[in-house]
Amino acid sequence: MNEPLKYAYYPGCASQAITKEANSTTRKIAQVLGIELYDMPKANCCGAGLLTDYDYDLSIALNARIFAQAEEMGMDIMTICSTCLMVMSTANRDLKNNPHLFKKTNEILTGAGIRYNGTVEIKQLLWVLAEDYGLDKLKNKVKKPLKNLRVAPFYGCHSLRPSDALGFDDPERPWSLEAVIEALGAEVTEYNGKTKCCGFQVDLVAEGAAVEMTGKRLLDAKGEGGRCMVTPCPFCHINLDNYQGMAERKLSQKIDMPVFHLSQLVGLALGMTAEELELSRHLVSTKHVLAETKVII
Repeated sequence: MNEPLKYAYYPGCASQAITKEANSTTRKIAQVLGIELYDMPKANCCGAGLLTDYDYDLSIALNARIFAQAEEMGMDIMTICSTCLMVMSTANRDLKNNPHLFKKTNEILTGAGIRYNGTVEIKQLLWVLAEDYGLDKLKNKVKKPLKNLRVAPFYGCHSLRPSDALGFDDPERPWSLEAVIEALGAEVTEYNGKTKCCGFQVDLVAEGAAVEMTGKRLLDAKGEGGRCMVTPCPFCHINLDNYQGMAERKLSQKIDMPVFHLSQLVGLALGMTAEELELSRHLVSTKHVLAETKVII
């Protein structure tokens, strides 16, 4: 009998404060799939990329502190935040490629009585489902195939780039999200914007431009026949769902594109209810598309 998959679970700040449904539904589907997630109660924020520019050494040390905790648990890290994935993967790459930085960082960690030995890998839920768990096994767990649902995949920048740090999908020709969608029985909607930016972080300095980017990604998917969108990134979900109304006003066009967290789409195929998946937390309602496709009646 195979040992269950076990991960040190790092949901990230956004999924614990804003997109809480992403965190709770990840835990629910993991339980059904037999994936064991272990909390990291002493883990700190990764810095979300902002700290890296302000104080690089501090950013590396804080991320190494997270890695050391997972290493002590004897597990790799699984996150559901693409920004955390990018920040932690980049920090891990830099530590492993730079012996001087590795030594300097561990000297800092010594003050807290910890050490990082460089053995931890950083993964996101999407990669775990597509590779570690396996598509065939996931398909066999499906109770309610999403056969009438046309789903547009949206990766987000930080799930794909920088590719030398992430090392999973080809940023120009990714495959994992489409493969998971198909394993759930849904139909993939191909469109040009699936690997482009949703506008996240741009909205901090140029809200109008960011909202327009959000609208273009949604309309691109809708124009190719997508009835809904799925993303593995909570920040992309915030832009694509929460800011969709602003995008409609900016572009003077109705969009009405429901956006699912990856864990929610998986949960639908596993037979979970709208209540269990906390779909009511979305600003753009999912009710009509699920009723039309008879996923939930």
